Amino acid sequence: MLARVWSAALVGIDAVKVGVEVDVANGLPAIVVVGLPDTAVQESKERVKTAIKNAGYGFPMRRIVINLTPADLRKEGPSFDLPISIGILAASEQVSATLLEDYLFLGEVSLDGSLRPVAGVLAIAAAAKRLGISGLVVPSDNVREAAVVQGIKVYGFKHLSEVGQFLRDPSSILPAQIDGEAELTQAPMSAPDLRDVKGQAHARRALEIAAAGGHNLVFVGPPGSGKTMLARRLPSILPPMAFSEALEVTQIHSVAGLLKDKGSLVATRPFRSPHHSASGPSLVGGGSFPRPGEISLAHRGILFLDELTEFKRDVLEFLRQPLEDGTVTISRTRQSVSFPAQFTLIASTNPCPCGYYGDTVQPCTCSPRHREQYWARLSGPLMDRIDLQVGVNRLKPEEITQQTTGEESAIVRARVQAARDRACDRFQDTPLRCNAEMQSAHLKKWCELDSATRMLLESAIRKLGLSVRASDRILKVARTIADLAGDEELQTSHVAEAIQYRTIDRMQ
Repeated sequence: MLARVWSAALVGIDAVKVGVEVDVANGLPAIVVVGLPDTAVQESKERVKTAIKNAGYGFPMRRIVINLTPADLRKEGPSFDLPISIGILAASEQVSATLLEDYLFLGEVSLDGSLRPVAGVLAIAAAAKRLGISGLVVPSDNVREAAVVQGIKVYGFKHLSEVGQFLRDPSSILPAQIDGEAELTQAPMSAPDLRDVKGQAHARRALEIAAAGGHNLVFVGPPGSGKTMLARRLPSILPPMAFSEALEVTQIHSVAGLLKDKGSLVATRPFRSPHHSASGPSLVGGGSFPRPGEISLAHRGILFLDELTEFKRDVLEFLRQPLEDGTVTISRTRQSVSFPAQFTLIASTNPCPCGYYGDTVQPCTCSPRHREQYWARLSGPLMDRIDLQVGVNRLKPEEITQQTTGEESAIVRARVQAARDRACDRFQDTPLRCNAEMQSAHLKKWCELDSATRMLLESAIRKLGLSVRASDRILKVARTIADLAGDEELQTSHVAEAIQYRTIDRMQ
C-alpha cells in the first residue's frame, strides 16, 4: 500500500514542503530511501524500525521504498524520522491516513519511540501557514516555538504512540496556545545597567546616539579604560523588539538550533561577541548546507568585536557587504542562500600595539611605523562604514573613587525610544526602521543643510580626507542627534557634534 506524509526541509532560514512517500510491497524485507537523503536521513531506517517496534506497533517485514520529494532538493537531519515512521504505519494500515494530507510532521525518533526536538521548527511552521497546511505535529519540546505562529494548529507529543492515538482520534488533544506578544512584553531586561559606568560622559553620549540611530560604533582607548564595559551595556538602552522583529530573530536562532532552552521567543535583542580568532565562515555563516553565522545571529541586535585589530583582515572584510546591505549571501554549487544581517556593529581596540598611544599616564613604546602597520589591519572602506569612532580615555583618580552613580539605563532608554519614534514617524511610508538605514535619496530629503552648516561639513571633508560614504555617515549621525534633541531641522551644532566622531579615521 502507498501512503504520503508531508514534512519540510530547511533552505537557509526558509522551509520547503517535502512529501514523504512510503510504499510497502511484497518482496524481500528491505528499506530503501531515495530523494537525495543525507547520512542522517539514511540512518533513520534503523531508528524508525526499532522505534516502531518499541512503540507497540508491528514493523512490516516487506520491501519498503521511501521517496522524498522533490527529488532534486537535498534532505538533511533527523527531522524526517517522524514522517517516515507515520508513513510506514499508514502504508501498513496500522494508523489512520485520513489526516495525513492536512498535517505536516517533523521530529527525531529515539529507539524507544520517544520524540526528540529538532532545529528550524519556527521557520517550518511559518512556511506551513503560507502553504495552507491545517496543522503541525512536532515533538513536545518544540511545541512552544511552533505555536508562536498564529493561524495554524500545533500539536506536541512525547512519544510515537501518542501520535498514532491522535491520528485515530484527533479530538483527543487540543492544539497548543501561546501568546507570543505577552511573552515579549514580560521578558526581563538582562543586560547590565549603564549607571555602573563612572565618568566617560563622551563615550556614554556616543552609546546613546548609536542606540537611537542604529549606528555602528568603535571605541579606541588604552587597556582598562572601560571600552568593553561600555559596549556590554548598550543592550540596556536599546528599545524593546517589536513582535515582528522577535519572530525574525527567533527564526534565525531556531534554524541554528539555539532555541532548546529559550522557550518560544527570543524576547531580548541579541548580543553576539565572537572571539578574535573566529574564522570567516563562523562570522558570516557557511558549511556544505549553509547555516547562519554570528552576524546573522546578531540580526536586530548587537555584534560586538572586542580587540578589533586582532581579527584577521580578510575576516573583517567579510563585514563590508552585510554592513551596507543588511543581508549576507552564501553561494554553493547547488544553491545560493541569503540570511538577514541587520545588526549594529560595536567594536573596541587599543590605539597602538602596546595600547598606550596618547595615554596621559603610561608612555607609548611603539614606533610610528609600528602604529601605521597596526592601523593598516583595518581597511579604509571598513572604517568608512563605522559611523561613530570614539576615543575613550583613562579615568582620572577622582572619577575612580567617586561614590555617585551615573544615569540609569531606563532614563537613557526613554530618550532613545523618543528619538526612534520620531524617526519612525518620518519613515512611515518607507521600509526604513532607523536613521542608519537611510540612503542618499533619504539624506537629500531629511538632511538639508543651510550654507553655514554646509561650509562646516565641506571643511571637515577636506581636513579629514573623508569619502562620500563617510560624509553621508556624518549626516546620518547628525540626523539622530537632532532627533534626540527633538529638532526637525539639522542645525550646525548637530553636524559639528557628528563630525567629532570621525576624528580618528585612519588613526596611525
